Amino acid sequence: MQIDKQQIIELLKNRGDHDQAQQAEGELPDQVDTDQHADLLSRFGINPQDLLGGAGGLADKLGF
Repeated sequence: MQIDKQQIIELLKNRGDHDQAQQAEGELPDQVDTDQHADLLSRFGINPQDLLGGAGGLADKLGF
């Protein structure tokens, strides 16, 4: 799944991880592929499986 970097940054900010959000801004590509960039996402405390759905998952929060 492709997710816009800004949506991930907003998620990090919303959960209070402003330092990680700033770091993600510089490290993540504009379009984040959950498979290809799983290692980067895990560095920011984001489980790629959470992005793919389920009640309360990131996909839910981002409106997917």
